Amino acid sequence: MSDTPVFSIAFALILIHSLISSPQALQIQNEKDVISISSNGQTLLQYKFDEVPYKPYVKEFYTPSGINILRDAPHDHLHHHALMYAISVDGVNFWEEFQAPGQEKHVGFEEMRHGEDGAGFVEKLDWMNPRTDEVLIQETRTLTAYSEENSDASLITWQTEFSLPEGKEQATLTGSKYFGLGMRFLTSMDTGGRFFNADGGVGVEATDDKNSKWCAYTAKADGKPVTIAVFDDPKNPRSPANWYTMDDPFAYLTATLALDTEPLVMKENLLLRYGVALWDGEASSDEVEALYQKWLRLLKD
Repeated sequence: MSDTPVFSIAFALILIHSLISSPQALQIQNEKDVISISSNGQTLLQYKFDEVPYKPYVKEFYTPSGINILRDAPHDHLHHHALMYAISVDGVNFWEEFQAPGQEKHVGFEEMRHGEDGAGFVEKLDWMNPRTDEVLIQETRTLTAYSEENSDASLITWQTEFSLPEGKEQATLTGSKYFGLGMRFLTSMDTGGRFFNADGGVGVEATDDKNSKWCAYTAKADGKPVTIAVFDDPKNPRSPANWYTMDDPFAYLTATLALDTEPLVMKENLLLRYGVALWDGEASSDEVEALYQKWLRLLKD
């Protein structure tokens, strides 16, 4: 008979159970020009911040099973950088990358963190006018990825807080109807997909775009069904968001402030928060809504 105390065996079993059942801690790593966030060796996302001439962006975003759904700089629109945020400021275009475009200049990281609750970073950016080297607005960008027990979706929060440079009294934000937080998908997702939002809208460009608290797109990524959704924080200006969607000649999704119809004059700090969720398979409206409500609770924690 073994001399091992019974309480030691029991403690070991409890410890093993806690390790198995607890959320997997996310890890964050700075790899020269890319920030990578991973879980148990599997990449969740990659954020490219250096060696980019005009704007940092989320280069890759993976489903829980490991399928990346983003496409960077396709030949038809080289300025489509996967998941990116861009608008026009004081007449300077930060979206398209021609005719002296604006530059979202990476200044540095204020913070990087990881643990059982999630991982992320806080980045400082200067939005520059290339003709004058003037800083038009400043941005504090916070990206957070969440680690949730038994989660069936990858989930991140993109937070942008704009502020005015010292001595500047205001900035005017404008843009085309697709300016905002936008994403370009894999080639295989460009056709055969389906948009839907929280209000039952299913339209695409110029047909049925609506304001709604979230908008989702389901399609096949190299033959495997996936669903991507973007959540709007009810505290965002002009909430619920105005959604730009299109599926011809390629699929695109943007959360916008409708700056094409009404410019926004910024005289104080401006805070924007969006959630981005990604499922394997075809998520239903009920599933998207449930995660949206969970995301709202995470914002309050």
